Amino acid sequence: MLVPESLGAAQAALADGARPLAGGTYLMPRLNDRATPPTRLVSLRRAGLDGIAVSDGAVSIGATTTFARIEDDARLAVLHPCVRSIAARPVRSLATVAGNLFVRQPYGDLAVALLALDAVVEIQGAAGPRTLPLERMLPIGVAENELVTGVRFDIPVAFRYHKAGRRRFNSASIVTVAAALTMADGVVRDVRIALGGLAPRPLRCEPAERALVGRPLDEASVRAAAAEADPLIEPFDDAYASAWYRRRVFPVHLRRALLGH
Repeated sequence: MLVPESLGAAQAALADGARPLAGGTYLMPRLNDRATPPTRLVSLRRAGLDGIAVSDGAVSIGATTTFARIEDDARLAVLHPCVRSIAARPVRSLATVAGNLFVRQPYGDLAVALLALDAVVEIQGAAGPRTLPLERMLPIGVAENELVTGVRFDIPVAFRYHKAGRRRFNSASIVTVAAALTMADGVVRDVRIALGGLAPRPLRCEPAERALVGRPLDEASVRAAAAEADPLIEPFDDAYASAWYRRRVFPVHLRRALLGH
């Protein structure tokens, strides 16, 4: 285990094939269970990648910022329902923003929320810094010699988040729905919807978005949005629920997310 104390030192340590370690809440159990081969690890805890900045509605969060720190920051109330739906406080004091972007579904609820918020990912590589929309990064990840250093997004006018699990707290997702909404004159002017638990990775649901824009936000429009989304989702079987069950209850949880009942 290497513990570099700067971003440059972390990049140098990773250049030799080591794996980055942030909070370790996903990777360490797999190393302990031998589900992941033993490897050399580079802890990012002291690399200077944590921190939160909010200015004029624009948010910037460092890669190793913990969920607990987000939960304690009143300026990030938009993310509080999400981070409080993830695990328990002791785990949230370790789990980090960047780590959550790379975990497999049905985990990664923060990535679902950030996808709905149209977040941009800040990446540092040997060639220098670059940015990439989270929507584009999720399917391809980053190169071996690159590190995620933070995420940025704008606080939306309205944001909805709903997670269904086996238990109310400390459970992986069966269905997660996050949506950034703009309403005017009683109709949806703009909406961006992201889903968790319904595909191998967090999924943006553009068919549902198109079904809602220009219509009142009511049971009929949400039911139509769920029908449009159905061909897009790819639910799976796991210890929490079957693919059949996830598909069956998705319309219910889309309605609860968008209408609150």
